Amino acid sequence: MRLISNYQQSNISIMTLELTDANFQHNVLDSDKLTVVDFWAEWCGPCRAIGPVIEELSKDYAGKINVGKLNVDHNPNISVNYGITSIPAILFIKGGVVVDKQIGAVPKSVLDKKIQSHL
Repeated sequence: MRLISNYQQSNISIMTLELTDANFQHNVLDSDKLTVVDFWAEWCGPCRAIGPVIEELSKDYAGKINVGKLNVDHNPNISVNYGITSIPAILFIKGGVVVDKQIGAVPKSVLDKKIQSHL
């Protein structure tokens, strides 16, 4: 499992899972924890805008949930399987099932409420 970080604050690197077509089953679907999956791409402005929020959620809920990012350009199979046509798209998956989703960049409070409702 590889960790990625796109955000640094006060010299502390906050880590999220790098999700791929190859590791999605193990890291997301087989997990007993709620997993927040950020579908993104490097060229997507709103994706870059919400990136730090995703990183903050990873830190805030460390050990309680999994938080990962899946690059849609590099991992087309999972993106197609979940019908991702707009990014950023954030799926909340628990027990192998999508329990909630958010399309587009939103404030942290919106994502926080969605996470809290599924803990």
